[in-house]
Amino acid sequence: MMKLWKRASGALKDRKSLFSISFSRRTSFRNPDLDSAIIHATSHDDSSVDYHNAHRVYKWVRSSPVNLKPLVHALSSRVNRTRSWIVAVKALMLVHGVLCCKVTSLQEIRRLPFDLSDFSDGHSRPSKTWGFNAFIRAYFSFLDQYAFFFSEQIRGRGKKSHQDSVDQELERIEKLQSLLHMLLQIRPMAENMKKTLILEAMDCVVLEIFDVYGRICSAIAKLLIKIHPAAEKAEAVIALKIVKKATSQGEDLALYFEFCKEFGVSNAHEVPKFVRIPEEDIEAIEKAINGVKEKEETKDEEEEVEEEKSIILVERPEFKTIITDKWEVFEDDYCFTCKDIKETDQDKDYNVDPSLLPLIVIDEPVYFTYTLPDLITF
Repeated sequence: MMKLWKRASGALKDRKSLFSISFSRRTSFRNPDLDSAIIHATSHDDSSVDYHNAHRVYKWVRSSPVNLKPLVHALSSRVNRTRSWIVAVKALMLVHGVLCCKVTSLQEIRRLPFDLSDFSDGHSRPSKTWGFNAFIRAYFSFLDQYAFFFSEQIRGRGKKSHQDSVDQELERIEKLQSLLHMLLQIRPMAENMKKTLILEAMDCVVLEIFDVYGRICSAIAKLLIKIHPAAEKAEAVIALKIVKKATSQGEDLALYFEFCKEFGVSNAHEVPKFVRIPEEDIEAIEKAINGVKEKEETKDEEEEVEEEKSIILVERPEFKTIITDKWEVFEDDYCFTCKDIKETDQDKDYNVDPSLLPLIVIDEPVYFTYTLPDLITF
Protein backbone atom coordinates (compact mmCIF):
# COMPACT_ATOMS: atom_id res chain seq x y z
CA MET A 1 0.00 0.00 0.00
CA MET A 2 2.82 2.38 0.91
CA LYS A 3 4.58 1.69 -2.40
CA LEU A 4 1.43 2.43 -4.37
CA TRP A 5 0.99 5.68 -2.46
CA LYS A 6 4.56 6.76 -3.18
CA ARG A 7 4.20 5.98 -6.89
CA ALA A 8 0.93 7.88 -7.10
CA SER A 9 2.43 10.82 -5.25
CA GLY A 10 5.47 10.85 -7.57
CA ALA A 11 3.29 10.66 -10.68
CA LEU A 12 1.23 13.58 -9.40
CA LYS A 13 4.36 15.68 -8.90
CA ASP A 14 5.49 14.95 -12.44
CA ARG A 15 2.09 15.97 -13.82
CA LYS A 16 2.18 19.23 -11.89
CA SER A 17 5.63 20.02 -13.28
CA LEU A 18 4.49 19.28 -16.83
CA PHE A 19 1.38 21.37 -16.36
CA SER A 20 3.36 24.41 -15.15
CA ILE A 21 5.74 24.11 -18.12
CA SER A 22 2.87 24.25 -20.57
CA PHE A 23 2.35 27.92 -19.62
CA SER A 24 6.01 28.96 -19.87
CA ARG A 25 7.37 30.92 -22.80
CA ARG A 26 10.41 30.11 -24.90
CA THR A 27 13.39 32.30 -23.98
CA SER A 28 17.18 32.05 -24.19
CA PHE A 29 17.05 30.15 -20.88
CA ARG A 30 13.81 28.23 -21.33
CA ASN A 31 12.71 25.68 -23.89
CA PRO A 32 9.35 24.17 -22.87
CA ASP A 33 9.82 21.16 -25.16
CA LEU A 34 13.26 20.43 -23.71
CA ASP A 35 11.92 20.95 -20.17
CA SER A 36 9.15 18.45 -20.85
CA ALA A 37 11.60 15.85 -22.19
CA ILE A 38 13.82 16.25 -19.10
CA ILE A 39 10.87 15.81 -16.71
CA HIS A 40 9.78 12.65 -18.52
CA ALA A 41 13.37 11.29 -18.55
CA THR A 42 13.73 11.99 -14.80
CA SER A 43 10.30 10.89 -13.62
CA HIS A 44 9.54 9.43 -10.18
CA ASP A 45 8.86 5.99 -11.66
CA ASP A 46 11.53 3.57 -10.42
CA SER A 47 10.35 0.67 -12.58
CA SER A 48 11.52 2.02 -15.94
CA VAL A 49 13.55 4.64 -17.77
CA ASP A 50 12.06 6.80 -20.51
CA TYR A 51 14.62 6.15 -23.25
CA HIS A 52 12.63 8.03 -25.88
CA ASN A 53 12.75 11.36 -24.06
CA ALA A 54 16.36 10.82 -23.02
CA HIS A 55 17.31 10.61 -26.69
CA ARG A 56 15.24 13.69 -27.41
CA VAL A 57 17.45 15.57 -24.95
CA TYR A 58 20.59 14.27 -26.66
CA LYS A 59 19.32 15.39 -30.05
CA TRP A 60 18.75 18.91 -28.75
CA VAL A 61 22.24 19.01 -27.29
CA ARG A 62 23.80 17.89 -30.57
CA SER A 63 21.66 20.12 -32.77
CA SER A 64 22.81 23.53 -31.53
CA PRO A 65 24.89 25.19 -28.76
CA VAL A 66 21.89 27.45 -28.16
CA ASN A 67 20.19 24.57 -26.33
CA LEU A 68 22.92 24.37 -23.71
CA LYS A 69 21.58 27.15 -21.47
CA PRO A 70 18.00 25.78 -21.42
CA LEU A 71 19.43 22.33 -20.64
CA VAL A 72 21.46 23.60 -17.70
CA HIS A 73 18.53 25.65 -16.39
CA ALA A 74 16.07 22.76 -16.62
CA LEU A 75 18.40 20.20 -15.04
CA SER A 76 19.45 22.44 -12.16
CA SER A 77 15.81 23.39 -11.45
CA ARG A 78 14.70 19.77 -11.52
CA VAL A 79 17.50 18.34 -9.37
CA ASN A 80 17.83 21.15 -6.82
CA ARG A 81 14.17 20.75 -5.82
CA THR A 82 14.06 16.98 -5.53
CA ARG A 83 14.46 14.82 -2.44
CA SER A 84 13.82 11.61 -4.38
CA TRP A 85 16.66 9.18 -5.00
CA ILE A 86 14.83 8.02 -8.14
CA VAL A 87 14.86 11.47 -9.75
CA ALA A 88 18.48 12.01 -8.66
CA VAL A 89 19.71 8.75 -10.21
CA LYS A 90 17.83 9.38 -13.46
CA ALA A 91 19.20 12.92 -13.63
CA LEU A 92 22.76 11.64 -13.21
CA MET A 93 22.23 9.03 -15.93
CA LEU A 94 20.86 11.74 -18.22
CA VAL A 95 23.85 14.01 -17.56
CA HIS A 96 26.17 11.07 -18.13
CA GLY A 97 24.63 10.55 -21.55
CA VAL A 98 24.86 14.27 -22.36
CA LEU A 99 28.58 14.30 -21.55
CA CYS A 100 29.09 11.25 -23.76
CA CYS A 101 27.66 13.19 -26.70
CA LYS A 102 31.14 14.80 -26.92
CA VAL A 103 29.78 18.15 -28.07
CA THR A 104 32.36 20.95 -27.94
CA SER A 105 29.87 23.44 -26.51
CA LEU A 106 29.78 21.34 -23.31
CA GLN A 107 33.17 22.80 -22.37
CA GLU A 108 31.26 25.80 -21.06
CA ILE A 109 29.69 23.70 -18.30
CA ARG A 110 33.00 22.65 -16.67
CA ARG A 111 31.14 21.45 -13.56
CA LEU A 112 27.66 20.00 -13.09
CA PRO A 113 24.93 22.64 -12.63
CA PHE A 114 23.73 21.06 -9.38
CA ASP A 115 25.23 19.60 -6.23
CA LEU A 116 24.41 16.09 -5.00
CA SER A 117 27.57 15.60 -2.93
CA ASP A 118 25.49 15.58 0.27
CA PHE A 119 22.28 14.11 -1.11
CA SER A 120 19.83 12.42 1.24
CA ASP A 121 16.47 10.97 0.25
CA GLY A 122 13.60 12.65 2.04
CA HIS A 123 10.81 10.15 1.42
CA SER A 124 11.99 7.13 3.44
CA ARG A 125 13.89 6.34 6.59
CA PRO A 126 17.71 6.59 6.38
CA SER A 127 17.98 2.91 7.29
CA LYS A 128 16.30 2.10 3.98
CA THR A 129 17.92 4.74 1.75
CA TRP A 130 21.53 4.99 2.96
CA GLY A 131 22.74 2.76 0.12
CA PHE A 132 20.97 4.88 -2.51
CA ASN A 133 22.34 8.07 -0.94
CA ALA A 134 25.93 6.73 -1.07
CA PHE A 135 25.44 5.57 -4.66
CA ILE A 136 24.20 9.00 -5.76
CA ARG A 137 27.01 10.85 -4.01
CA ALA A 138 29.67 8.65 -5.60
CA TYR A 139 28.07 8.89 -9.05
CA PHE A 140 27.82 12.67 -8.76
CA SER A 141 31.47 13.01 -7.66
CA PHE A 142 32.65 11.12 -10.73
CA LEU A 143 30.47 13.02 -13.21
CA ASP A 144 31.46 16.37 -11.70
CA GLN A 145 35.15 15.59 -12.16
CA TYR A 146 34.54 14.02 -15.57
CA ALA A 147 32.79 17.18 -16.78
CA PHE A 148 35.79 19.26 -15.70
CA PHE A 149 38.24 16.82 -17.34
CA PHE A 150 36.23 16.82 -20.58
CA SER A 151 36.18 20.63 -20.62
CA GLU A 152 39.95 20.79 -20.13
CA GLN A 153 40.54 18.31 -22.95
CA ILE A 154 38.51 20.38 -25.39
CA ARG A 155 40.17 23.64 -24.35
CA GLY A 156 43.62 22.06 -24.67
CA ARG A 157 43.18 20.82 -28.23
CA GLY A 158 45.54 22.48 -30.69
CA LYS A 159 47.81 23.88 -27.95
CA LYS A 160 49.98 20.80 -27.66
CA SER A 161 53.62 21.21 -28.70
CA HIS A 162 56.19 18.52 -29.34
CA GLN A 163 58.33 19.54 -26.37
CA ASP A 164 55.65 19.29 -23.72
CA SER A 165 53.61 16.48 -25.30
CA VAL A 166 55.08 13.82 -23.01
CA ASP A 167 54.43 15.87 -19.86
CA GLN A 168 50.87 16.58 -20.95
CA GLU A 169 50.27 12.93 -21.76
CA LEU A 170 51.57 11.89 -18.33
CA GLU A 171 49.24 14.38 -16.67
CA ARG A 172 46.32 13.18 -18.78
CA ILE A 173 46.92 9.53 -17.80
CA GLU A 174 47.09 10.43 -14.12
CA LYS A 175 43.74 12.24 -14.40
CA LEU A 176 42.20 9.25 -16.18
CA GLN A 177 43.44 6.95 -13.44
CA SER A 178 41.88 9.27 -10.87
CA LEU A 179 38.57 9.11 -12.77
CA LEU A 180 38.79 5.33 -12.85
CA HIS A 181 39.31 5.26 -9.09
CA MET A 182 36.15 7.35 -8.65
CA LEU A 183 34.21 5.04 -10.96
CA LEU A 184 35.13 2.05 -8.82
CA GLN A 185 33.51 3.75 -5.83
CA ILE A 186 30.12 3.64 -7.57
CA ARG A 187 28.47 0.44 -6.46
CA PRO A 188 25.25 -0.69 -4.74
CA MET A 189 26.10 -1.58 -1.16
CA ALA A 190 22.70 -2.21 0.41
CA GLU A 191 20.68 -5.38 -0.02
CA ASN A 192 17.54 -3.51 -1.09
CA MET A 193 19.22 -1.89 -4.12
CA LYS A 194 18.70 -4.65 -6.66
CA LYS A 195 16.22 -2.59 -8.63
CA THR A 196 15.77 -2.00 -12.35
CA LEU A 197 16.88 1.61 -12.14
CA ILE A 198 20.08 0.82 -10.23
CA LEU A 199 20.93 -1.97 -12.67
CA GLU A 200 20.47 0.46 -15.57
CA ALA A 201 22.75 2.98 -13.87
CA MET A 202 25.37 0.30 -13.24
CA ASP A 203 25.27 -0.60 -16.93
CA CYS A 204 26.22 3.01 -17.65
CA VAL A 205 29.04 2.88 -15.11
CA VAL A 206 30.44 -0.40 -16.46
CA LEU A 207 30.53 0.93 -20.02
CA GLU A 208 32.30 4.05 -18.78
CA ILE A 209 34.86 1.88 -16.99
CA PHE A 210 35.58 0.04 -20.23
CA ASP A 211 36.08 3.35 -22.00
CA VAL A 212 38.28 5.03 -19.36
CA TYR A 213 40.43 1.96 -18.71
CA GLY A 214 40.81 1.43 -22.45
CA ARG A 215 42.04 5.01 -22.85
CA ILE A 216 44.53 4.46 -20.03
CA CYS A 217 45.89 1.31 -21.63
CA SER A 218 46.17 2.90 -25.06
CA ALA A 219 47.91 5.98 -23.64
CA ILE A 220 50.38 3.87 -21.65
CA ALA A 221 51.20 1.82 -24.75
CA LYS A 222 52.11 5.04 -26.57
CA LEU A 223 53.96 6.34 -23.54
CA LEU A 224 56.24 3.34 -23.21
CA ILE A 225 57.47 3.94 -26.75
CA LYS A 226 58.39 7.53 -25.91
CA ILE A 227 60.09 6.73 -22.60
CA HIS A 228 63.52 5.69 -23.91
CA PRO A 229 67.00 5.90 -22.29
CA ALA A 230 67.28 9.55 -23.32
CA ALA A 231 64.10 10.52 -21.47
CA GLU A 232 64.13 13.00 -18.62
CA LYS A 233 64.39 11.48 -15.17
CA ALA A 234 61.21 13.18 -13.95
CA GLU A 235 59.24 11.80 -16.90
CA ALA A 236 60.51 8.27 -16.32
CA VAL A 237 59.71 8.42 -12.60
CA ILE A 238 56.12 9.52 -13.25
CA ALA A 239 55.75 6.91 -16.00
CA LEU A 240 56.86 4.17 -13.59
CA LYS A 241 54.33 5.37 -11.02
CA ILE A 242 51.58 5.32 -13.66
CA VAL A 243 52.45 1.83 -14.90
CA LYS A 244 52.46 0.39 -11.39
CA LYS A 245 49.13 2.05 -10.61
CA ALA A 246 47.66 0.63 -13.83
CA THR A 247 48.68 -2.84 -12.68
CA SER A 248 47.03 -2.28 -9.29
CA GLN A 249 43.87 -0.89 -10.86
CA GLY A 250 43.68 -3.89 -13.19
CA GLU A 251 43.43 -6.12 -10.13
CA ASP A 252 40.78 -3.85 -8.59
CA LEU A 253 38.81 -3.93 -11.83
CA ALA A 254 38.76 -7.73 -11.89
CA LEU A 255 37.22 -7.75 -8.41
CA TYR A 256 34.77 -4.98 -9.33
CA PHE A 257 33.53 -6.82 -12.42
CA GLU A 258 33.12 -10.00 -10.41
CA PHE A 259 30.96 -8.06 -7.94
CA CYS A 260 28.90 -6.54 -10.77
CA LYS A 261 28.41 -9.94 -12.35
CA GLU A 262 27.09 -11.40 -9.10
CA PHE A 263 24.83 -8.38 -8.60
CA GLY A 264 23.26 -8.91 -12.02
CA VAL A 265 24.72 -6.09 -14.13
CA SER A 266 24.19 -7.22 -17.72
CA ASN A 267 27.16 -5.34 -19.23
CA ALA A 268 29.51 -7.03 -16.74
CA HIS A 269 28.82 -10.57 -17.94
CA GLU A 270 31.55 -10.42 -20.58
CA VAL A 271 34.37 -9.57 -18.24
CA PRO A 272 37.67 -8.71 -19.94
CA LYS A 273 40.83 -10.49 -18.88
CA PHE A 274 42.99 -7.97 -17.11
CA VAL A 275 46.63 -8.84 -17.69
CA ARG A 276 49.45 -7.61 -15.53
CA ILE A 277 51.98 -5.37 -17.23
CA PRO A 278 55.05 -7.47 -18.11
CA GLU A 279 57.95 -7.05 -15.73
CA GLU A 280 60.29 -6.31 -18.64
CA ASP A 281 58.29 -3.16 -19.42
CA ILE A 282 58.61 -1.97 -15.83
CA GLU A 283 62.31 -2.82 -15.87
CA ALA A 284 62.75 -0.85 -19.09
CA ILE A 285 61.43 2.30 -17.38
CA GLU A 286 63.60 1.64 -14.34
CA LYS A 287 66.61 1.33 -16.63
CA ALA A 288 65.67 4.65 -18.17
CA ILE A 289 65.66 6.19 -14.69
CA ASN A 290 68.98 4.57 -13.81
CA GLY A 291 70.37 5.56 -17.19
CA VAL A 292 69.66 9.19 -16.42
CA LYS A 293 71.43 8.84 -13.08
CA GLU A 294 74.46 7.23 -14.68
CA LYS A 295 74.54 9.93 -17.35
CA GLU A 296 74.49 12.64 -14.66
CA GLU A 297 77.25 10.91 -12.68
CA THR A 298 79.37 10.52 -15.81
CA LYS A 299 78.91 14.19 -16.64
CA ASP A 300 80.01 15.20 -13.12
CA GLU A 301 83.12 13.03 -13.41
CA GLU A 302 83.98 14.56 -16.78
CA GLU A 303 83.66 18.05 -15.34
CA GLU A 304 86.02 17.13 -12.49
CA VAL A 305 88.58 15.71 -14.93
CA GLU A 306 88.26 18.82 -17.06
CA GLU A 307 89.04 21.01 -14.06
CA GLU A 308 92.09 18.91 -13.22
CA LYS A 309 93.39 19.15 -16.79
CA SER A 310 93.09 22.93 -16.88
CA ILE A 311 95.08 23.67 -13.71
CA ILE A 312 98.49 25.34 -13.71
CA LEU A 313 101.28 22.92 -12.83
CA VAL A 314 104.16 23.98 -10.63
CA GLU A 315 107.47 22.11 -11.11
CA ARG A 316 109.20 22.07 -7.71
CA PRO A 317 112.86 21.51 -8.62
CA GLU A 318 113.14 24.61 -10.75
CA PHE A 319 110.36 26.55 -9.12
CA LYS A 320 109.05 27.39 -12.56
CA THR A 321 105.46 27.87 -13.56
CA ILE A 322 104.81 25.68 -16.56
CA ILE A 323 101.69 25.94 -18.66
CA THR A 324 101.45 23.06 -21.09
CA ASP A 325 99.03 22.58 -23.95
CA LYS A 326 98.91 18.87 -23.23
CA TRP A 327 96.59 19.48 -20.30
CA GLU A 328 94.21 21.71 -22.17
CA VAL A 329 91.83 19.19 -23.69
CA PHE A 330 88.50 20.16 -25.15
CA GLU A 331 86.22 17.25 -25.92
CA ASP A 332 83.11 17.37 -28.04
CA ASP A 333 79.83 17.19 -26.17
CA TYR A 334 78.33 13.77 -26.00
CA CYS A 335 75.26 13.54 -28.16
CA PHE A 336 72.64 10.81 -27.86
CA THR A 337 70.58 10.16 -30.94
CA CYS A 338 67.82 7.70 -31.56
CA LYS A 339 65.64 6.85 -34.51
CA ASP A 340 62.32 8.61 -34.70
CA ILE A 341 59.52 6.37 -33.60
CA LYS A 342 56.43 6.62 -35.73
CA GLU A 343 53.10 6.02 -34.09
CA THR A 344 50.60 4.33 -36.37
CA ASP A 345 47.57 4.49 -34.16
CA GLN A 346 45.06 7.24 -34.69
CA ASP A 347 41.93 8.14 -32.85
CA LYS A 348 38.79 7.37 -34.81
CA ASP A 349 35.16 8.10 -34.26
CA TYR A 350 32.39 5.54 -34.23
CA ASN A 351 28.82 5.22 -33.09
CA VAL A 352 27.71 2.70 -30.49
CA ASP A 353 24.52 0.76 -31.06
CA PRO A 354 21.98 2.57 -28.84
CA SER A 355 20.41 -0.77 -27.95
CA LEU A 356 23.48 -1.61 -25.89
CA LEU A 357 22.84 1.30 -23.58
CA PRO A 358 20.03 3.66 -24.48
CA LEU A 359 21.22 6.44 -22.18
CA ILE A 360 24.85 6.50 -23.26
CA VAL A 361 26.46 7.07 -26.62
CA ILE A 362 30.23 6.69 -26.65
CA ASP A 363 31.64 8.30 -29.76
CA GLU A 364 35.35 7.70 -29.29
CA PRO A 365 36.59 4.10 -28.95
CA VAL A 366 40.09 3.06 -28.04
CA TYR A 367 41.97 0.99 -30.57
CA PHE A 368 44.72 -1.24 -29.26
CA THR A 369 47.22 -1.32 -32.11
CA TYR A 370 50.30 -1.96 -29.99
CA THR A 371 51.26 -5.54 -29.26
CA LEU A 372 53.34 -4.49 -26.26
CA PRO A 373 52.32 -3.99 -23.53
CA ASP A 374 49.18 -6.10 -23.48
CA LEU A 375 47.35 -4.33 -20.66
CA ILE A 376 43.85 -5.49 -21.45
CA THR A 377 42.59 -8.25 -23.64
CA PHE A 378 39.10 -9.51 -24.25
